Amino acid sequence: MNTTLSHHLLTEWIHSTVRNVVVHTSSQLSTTDDSEEKPDENKFQKLIDGALYNEKLINTYPWVILGFVLVLSGIHWTEKIIRWRRRALWKRGERYPYDLLDDGPSKTIREEATDYGGASSSGSSTFASNTPSIKHDDGGERMPLLSGSRFPNSTSSNRITIISRIKAFLVYQPRPIPYFHKVLPSNGSSIFIMSFLALNIFYTFYNISFTSFEASVLGDRAGLIFGVNLPLLYILGAKNQPLKVLTGVSYESLNIIHRRLGELIMVAALIHAGAMFVMWYVILVPFSGWTIWDYLSHPCIYLGLSALFTYKSLYVTSLASFRQRWYEVFLGSHVVLQAGALIILYFHHRGTRTYVGWAIAIFLVDRLMYRLCAKSVMVEAKVSIYPDNETLLITFNLPKSPTTIFSQTLGHSISSGWNATDHVFLTIPSLGFSADLLRAAQLKDTLKCRLDGPYGSSHARSLLEDSDLAILVAGGSGIAVTWPIIHHLLNISSEGEDPETGALTTKNRQRIVMIWIIHKSAHLEWIDEKEREDLARKGVEIIIPGATIEVGRPDLDGLMEGVVRGSSKEMEKKQKIGVVVSGPDGLNRTVNNKCAELVRAGRDLEVTIEKFGW
Repeated sequence: MNTTLSHHLLTEWIHSTVRNVVVHTSSQLSTTDDSEEKPDENKFQKLIDGALYNEKLINTYPWVILGFVLVLSGIHWTEKIIRWRRRALWKRGERYPYDLLDDGPSKTIREEATDYGGASSSGSSTFASNTPSIKHDDGGERMPLLSGSRFPNSTSSNRITIISRIKAFLVYQPRPIPYFHKVLPSNGSSIFIMSFLALNIFYTFYNISFTSFEASVLGDRAGLIFGVNLPLLYILGAKNQPLKVLTGVSYESLNIIHRRLGELIMVAALIHAGAMFVMWYVILVPFSGWTIWDYLSHPCIYLGLSALFTYKSLYVTSLASFRQRWYEVFLGSHVVLQAGALIILYFHHRGTRTYVGWAIAIFLVDRLMYRLCAKSVMVEAKVSIYPDNETLLITFNLPKSPTTIFSQTLGHSISSGWNATDHVFLTIPSLGFSADLLRAAQLKDTLKCRLDGPYGSSHARSLLEDSDLAILVAGGSGIAVTWPIIHHLLNISSEGEDPETGALTTKNRQRIVMIWIIHKSAHLEWIDEKEREDLARKGVEIIIPGATIEVGRPDLDGLMEGVVRGSSKEMEKKQKIGVVVSGPDGLNRTVNNKCAELVRAGRDLEVTIEKFGW
């Protein structure tokens, strides 16, 4: 092997894979009679070959991800076309009419709730002060109550098939991880995430030789895994992203993948850093005489360690426990640390600049062009405090702006209006922490606010639009999600109102049921009683069990069972049920697993969880 060529190749390899560390090893690589000082040229050739192979392998990763996204997009848009055709059939009267519903079981629940002494509003709206409830909290969860339910199993066992069992397993949400209290998603989401992690594990360790001398090859591979996932990480974390439109996956689901991907690349960064330290000890110390200070003081190394520290800080401040205690700190640090880490990483090594450049572009487009220029507006809002002295009502008048080519290209701004389940973020400049907002509202009744949005996805709306029975379950402030959806469903299905009763006159409208779990009776003030009565006159069934602080947790399983049983036997076989739930994690899991039980029994049911988060 030519020693000059060997030195040149080794220097170039280290330059491109060990973060610009230029190692002068000509004296060690020159021909000598001392076999103990002469390094094994074949070993160094393996390092060169390994680095070249890493580059070829990682270059296929974006194409695999792109192919997967295209497959999901094809499935989503095929289903969307089918839904459009189904809606066309419904408009011609082929949907099951609401009048064919057997509302007996659901009425039984409402009547029993009233008999317990609840104050009932007109129509189908019910507020019960003492519904069957659970007062003991088993680690934030509660045992199923179907064994003691007032209704037998709503579906015959002969409808339980292998397909229904598989669907139910995918819908089911396991208990939180003990000690860590980490909420797990549904089994279907977990399998999807595990498959994605398995793909990255394959790309990280495939064809890797686990020897100390070749540790730099593993470190290089892990560094490339970190870099190639950066654009995807920033796309998944962006409020304005094409993946929602292409795949139909909700922002909440994409955010779960974003967090797991963040954890994965943190592991990749640690592997990369650890392997490079092994490379220093095994190669640079014996063949170049580098001390630890020589290694750490090299710009490429200390920039890499700085990027690692910045991303590690970003990860720690993104943990759920940190967000819950210091949300404003998380909010600000998440933006600052992201920007700082990308800048440091850009100068860390020239081989990562392509991936970092894409990530920076995504970050700037999302933060600057969309959020500051196209989707934000300053307003003067009126602030009032509810009787519970904890809840604020912020109201404002926002003139609707006409649709333009600019808004169609970049997406509608908040001044163009928004739909139910679209997120609108409200920022109070110069106030800072949430507790200050309450104190400010006690001193003055107007505030300057920045409104940012709309975001979110249409997944929940589309799910309920396509359902014969729409069930909305809200826990506490989750009413902010379900209440606009109810109005949306009524608007798209109404063909007019009866002048005497106010009921909808469409012949094929869907059945809409809302269950609202409140913590305190004072929270009923959030929705005016006249508004609830108005929706009840239009046919919406509103079930409000007693406040949990007074009577304990309601029997959600029994409530859901009774609502679903409000269908005729003929309709039960073909009825499509959509469920949207928004509330605390424990309530979300209870409803989700009840839906899994109904799916296992053969019901055509889909459920989605809407959670508040950033």
